[in-house]
Amino acid sequence: MSDRIFKEIASLTTEGIHPDSVDLDTFDTRQILEFISAEDEKVAQAVRSVLPDIEKAVAKTLQSFHSGGRLIYIGAGTSGRLGIIDAAECPPTFGSDPEQVVGIIAGGRDTVFLSREGIEDQHETGAKDLADVKLTAKDTVVGIASSSRTPYVLGALEYARKTGASTVFLICNPKPADDSETATADVVIAPVVGPEVVMGSTRLKAGTATKMILNMITTAAFIRSGKIYQGMMVDLKAWSQKLQARSRRILMLAAGIDYDRAGEYLNTAGSSVKTAIVMALCNLEKEAAENLLDRSDGFVRKAVYNSGKHPE
Repeated sequence: MSDRIFKEIASLTTEGIHPDSVDLDTFDTRQILEFISAEDEKVAQAVRSVLPDIEKAVAKTLQSFHSGGRLIYIGAGTSGRLGIIDAAECPPTFGSDPEQVVGIIAGGRDTVFLSREGIEDQHETGAKDLADVKLTAKDTVVGIASSSRTPYVLGALEYARKTGASTVFLICNPKPADDSETATADVVIAPVVGPEVVMGSTRLKAGTATKMILNMITTAAFIRSGKIYQGMMVDLKAWSQKLQARSRRILMLAAGIDYDRAGEYLNTAGSSVKTAIVMALCNLEKEAAENLLDRSDGFVRKAVYNSGKHPE
């Protein structure tokens, strides 16, 4: 490790020692928990302060979705794991193709479960991992690195820019100077959560901020893609008993029908909640409901309005 790298890391906000942590090892359990809780309360405000940049990231993501591209998260350690978690939750929540939101972690699948920290220092590996998933100019790449300096992530973003993909850099330190390597991302999201309760442990506040922002990006993008109606996930896939029950309840609430009638509509609609809602609200057969949804870009509200049979 060079002296330059040492100084670079030592200067990071996330590597600072919290002034109220110096006696942390003398705290009893309740004091520790109250301290962590008080620090966590600061995270939401830090995230709120960067909403304009998150909005830009959502716009990039929507542009990719509309052109047949993907949202790709890439990171090392905690950052990579959080990207994988968010990507994995999109298909059951929004009925999205598993390839539409992709999570990549330095070191591959094994490092999801067992830390392999040194891999984050390999600048060229980030580029290789994006090449392996056949990155195109239609995609949006979100590089996640709380420290703002992870070589693996910087290498991935550099490759993404050369490929023509949209780039977002999510960090938990102050935005870099305009002439720095990281400033060349299309969008930089930089919530500053301050020093961690345990110095450098970015699985804490930085990890919480990261999880909140990834939730926002995908949730907002899929809402804007017609996956939600009246606050309910109407494109979910009923792959479990819980999701089957949720599908029926959503239809009951959206269409104002009883349990048995909702089951009949879902059976006729091939378990598609969207189609069943339009059938029930607009008094249509399955094929007509599907055609109306297609003409309405998949938005249930727009389909119902366009039907002229159930004005809202």
